[in-house]
Amino acid sequence: MTTTHATSRPDACSMLWADAELPAWGTASSARFWVVLEQAGPWGREAALNSHLDADVGHELTRACADAGGRLLLVRDPGRHADSTSRSTISRAWVAGGLASRPWLLEGEVEDPIELLRLPWEVLSDEDPDEVGLFLPQLEETREPLLLVCTNGRRDVCCAIRGRPAALDAAQRIPGRVLECSHIGGHRFAPTGIMLPSGQTWARLDGDRAELAYAAERRGEIPAELNDPAYDRGRSCLPPAAQAAQSWVRQQTGELGLVALRTADDAGEGLVEVHTHDGSTWRVRVTRVEGPSVRDTCGALSKPSITWAADPA
Repeated sequence: MTTTHATSRPDACSMLWADAELPAWGTASSARFWVVLEQAGPWGREAALNSHLDADVGHELTRACADAGGRLLLVRDPGRHADSTSRSTISRAWVAGGLASRPWLLEGEVEDPIELLRLPWEVLSDEDPDEVGLFLPQLEETREPLLLVCTNGRRDVCCAIRGRPAALDAAQRIPGRVLECSHIGGHRFAPTGIMLPSGQTWARLDGDRAELAYAAERRGEIPAELNDPAYDRGRSCLPPAAQAAQSWVRQQTGELGLVALRTADDAGEGLVEVHTHDGSTWRVRVTRVEGPSVRDTCGALSKPSITWAADPA
């Protein structure tokens, strides 16, 4: 059976940003770790509160993640999402941590989502995931990455119309390791997705780019083909200016290692120091640039676009 998908309007936010060739640097949602919970069926604008997940549990998990500097995402298998409930509360779950230095990914099942509130939030940014196992032993480390593609159409229609076909295509190419996810920000770059465990976030995904991103993540790298401001949104463990500075250094040097660069944003106003694994230091001036008027989201009026630019200091 052939699956058909709707087509984005020419004035959809992601179409306007693509047509204007506006860069994606520095737009990854900031998160020191990610907690991912399977929740099938439809999602509302605030997926953790407007889904078949108990709203009180969704609120508590969202708050606990945010208080510790992380993010909660709901996920589901790509494809159709019948609005039906199940008596079983068993769900797949993942935790990605150690993003800045040694990214790791745990996966397993929870009998009830409320179990995730037992996570040791203060150590999820650390290099070693072993302590998590003391609290949730059913979550085990995996070496296989996970690609999450945003399809939260209640936040922006571009995520549904463009994200769902991209997720389905990617899932057929990478069986079992691609999921649709709730809002990760940046729908103007749809289809947008995030690789776990690294937190590397991508813009304008399609099946080919998803395969490249997944294969590179397994090597602890970004793909050379996506080392470009059109696709590279940055790493979620960094603030926006540092994301943009690292992306600029990657483009200048061809450095692809996900954790090969370190940043310090206290070099002065608008300056970011990027340190490479070979001991080199780049001083990068990062500025916000006003560009052509476009819509940031499909439900808004056009306004001047704001992007990041980087130059040697």
